Amino acid sequence: MSIAFGPAGNADSFSAAGYKSSKDAPKFLSDMGLNAYEYQCGNGVTVKEQGARSIGENARRFGVRLSIHAPYYISMSGEEESKRLGSLKYFLQCGEAARWMGADRIVFHPGGLGKSTRDEALARSKDTLSYVIREMDAAGFSDVALCPEVMGKINQVGTLEEVLDMCLLDERLIPCVDFGHLNARTMGSLAAKEDFEKVFDIMENAIGHERTRRFHAHFSKIQYGKGGEIRHLTFRDEVFGPSFEPLAEVLAGRGYEPTIICESSGTQAEDAAEMMRIYGEKISGIKSVS
Repeated sequence: MSIAFGPAGNADSFSAAGYKSSKDAPKFLSDMGLNAYEYQCGNGVTVKEQGARSIGENARRFGVRLSIHAPYYISMSGEEESKRLGSLKYFLQCGEAARWMGADRIVFHPGGLGKSTRDEALARSKDTLSYVIREMDAAGFSDVALCPEVMGKINQVGTLEEVLDMCLLDERLIPCVDFGHLNARTMGSLAAKEDFEKVFDIMENAIGHERTRRFHAHFSKIQYGKGGEIRHLTFRDEVFGPSFEPLAEVLAGRGYEPTIICESSGTQAEDAAEMMRIYGEKISGIKSVS
């Protein structure tokens, strides 16, 4: 395994270049020097088997690592048990799509607080996730990692610590650290190299070095207010963070090998390529010193 960079879904430039089907995304990304792609099922798992297999075949051909983002309306923390347990069908649909494609990770949102305390909502999220893990195993999807995501709004389950607590349920769970979300919900706490070092120290203390080394990540600049996340931006923004440079320095220094998915608004492929370039410079700098 090595570090991988790519976009969430298809950037504006993908269609501008004349591409119409996600099966062509691996070639498009490979031509840009990228090696990861997160297929988006945020509005439902609608991909058909033939299309999914075509994406997978091209991903293998062009050396692109695949992950899937589960539907946004999954509710792991809701008060109604029927709705929480009903989320299973979306995980099973994602598992089937992952099997067709050869994707090895499914990213999901834990859910909102509603009228509950954080402790109550987290407890329900963990209970639902335990149920999902058992049923995914029974359906034959035990080889697909589930990745709870750090969320950007304060009224959502998904602080860094909550996500890591969820990951303690099973070794196959890999945290999806969305650095834009984390920065937004903590009112801009990720600025210097030391801020990112602290994040990884917390992760290693909670889930160990190995899972931290190969964690999943989302990265983009995000506008935020008193409630946390407002909207995703592009790397052109000079007001909101976080900046990728200090994170790249920490990743290079620690030798981590995550999958980093860019969620910039419309320029996610170009900004992913920029992250890869910056990371390459940091790695080259370390090698030249040693």
